[in-house]
Amino acid sequence: MPLRTIKKDTAEALTLEWVLHVKNYKLTNDKNHCVGCQICSLACPKEAIKVEKQPKVKGQKAEKAKIDVDLAKCNFCGICDVLCPYGAMKVMVDGQHLLSVVEKESFPQLTRDIQVNVTKLPETGVECEDACPLDLIKTTWQTADGEVVDNLAALTEQERQGVHVKVEIDKEHCPCCRVCEFKCPEGLIRVRKFMNGKINIRTEKCPEGCSDCLDVCPITGALYLSDADKKVYPDDAFCVYCGACKAVCPVNEALELKRTSITHTPIKSGAWNKALERLASPVDVAKELKSKRSLKAKESVKKRIGLKGD
Repeated sequence: MPLRTIKKDTAEALTLEWVLHVKNYKLTNDKNHCVGCQICSLACPKEAIKVEKQPKVKGQKAEKAKIDVDLAKCNFCGICDVLCPYGAMKVMVDGQHLLSVVEKESFPQLTRDIQVNVTKLPETGVECEDACPLDLIKTTWQTADGEVVDNLAALTEQERQGVHVKVEIDKEHCPCCRVCEFKCPEGLIRVRKFMNGKINIRTEKCPEGCSDCLDVCPITGALYLSDADKKVYPDDAFCVYCGACKAVCPVNEALELKRTSITHTPIKSGAWNKALERLASPVDVAKELKSKRSLKAKESVKKRIGLKGD
């Protein structure tokens, strides 16, 4: 049992701590990155995390849902940290970012597959930085001696010789929405979604004039307001299926969201299977588990007859 427990809730972060004899555990929900989605609450095996819809003020936009964590239930396992699409949850042990479920190989890590080809970058690069709805892209130019160049276009042809470009993407907080891939110059960035699914808005059930889902959606273009009927519609090309919209929808049947697959590092774990059951649809979970069993059986046969590779 911990010697002391601490819970702090500020405008910037929600922080929980266990102070033990030899270790200190800390869980932080960074509110600047948290979008109030449903992933952490669905994945938590202890049901320690709750998504709380905020009261809406008439005439104002809806606010994102608030995340709360029950200190009496949380055991700092790190599952919420692993699965947060936006990198808003972080578990620290003695000041180090350590995830027991990953270290014990009982949980996978999300695969954030983001490739950058800097040869496709235009001289300004600014439009690509602006393309990211979460402000996670930074472009810098450096001379051979490490000096940062603010504006490459302002340099002479001779001065540009030896200048190297660097495109940095904050992968830790990137949900892989692919907006940058479409808005940046063609071929500059390639993104593979780690969470796939389906989203449908039954507009006939939406309250008149309601756009709460659009108000809180963190991804530009994942939801949009139609000029024709003033209703909100989804665009699966950019949706990351986090459920921030679902968390604030005033009519449960109006917004349908289903996660069909999650791209992750290889894992064979009952803990992960249970989390997957809470996150994805039963049909798609069954498909993944069946695929794993088939692969396991294939590997077992190979070992018995001494085969290598495929």
